[in-house]
Amino acid sequence: MPEFADPDRRVLIAVDMESYSGRDNVLQYRAQLAFQKIMKDACEELGFDRANWLIQQGGDGELAILPPGTSERAIVTRLTPTIDRLLREHNRGLSPEARIRLRIGVHEGPVHLDGANGYPGDAVVTVCRLVDSPQLKAALRRFRGAEVALIVSDRIYEDIVRHYRDLRPEQFLRVTARLPDKDFEAVAWIYVPGENVAGSATAADGPEAGDPSDGRARERSDDRRPTFPEPSPPAGGQVFQHITSHGPTAYGNGNVISTAGLREAADQSGTQR
Repeated sequence: MPEFADPDRRVLIAVDMESYSGRDNVLQYRAQLAFQKIMKDACEELGFDRANWLIQQGGDGELAILPPGTSERAIVTRLTPTIDRLLREHNRGLSPEARIRLRIGVHEGPVHLDGANGYPGDAVVTVCRLVDSPQLKAALRRFRGAEVALIVSDRIYEDIVRHYRDLRPEQFLRVTARLPDKDFEAVAWIYVPGENVAGSATAADGPEAGDPSDGRARERSDDRRPTFPEPSPPAGGQVFQHITSHGPTAYGNGNVISTAGLREAADQSGTQR
């Protein structure tokens, strides 16, 4: 007899609350109540049977293992926008410290349902690491008007987002989610409802904005690459570039200015000077 049953392949959701530990006891208590209500209302609205979800609770979120036959497409493309809308309604008029904002991760894979202290499986570890990644936290901080930020594994993106396009794939930002202290690194995709995360990424975002070694990320970044116009000559004048000057004509105390050439500009009559 094997010591454990075979794993089941399931859709996994991890949810975590922003800035939970910074709240006082009363705000933590209220946040937990509001979190449960938001999740319950979202599932009822979308027709998900939350009563059959296997849920491992945390004070600031949860890990959920969904029942067989759950629509991955609906989970990936409809749950996050619905939660975002419900949170907007909940947060309206609340102080910043009472406002609830969530990070959501979605992945799928084999998981053991008979663990002695949870649900063993690499897929569980992955979805929890994704939702805790600094890249997702940075995205939620960046879009202060958003209530939710979603991260999906590369497998989910390729199987669901790219093919069915209920959410626009070009608005997902490819990242390499890294947690060095956990020895974790994985390609993933970030989406924020109502925002074009990929289109607004800049070079200043650094490695969190994507992996330049990836062709798809590089193609997007090329489309946003800034262009700098060539200098225009003044009317009737000249524009010189890359001037080389030696000896006493060089600026400074005997310096040499080294360049590569000279640019001549046409005057208004079209003749070269």
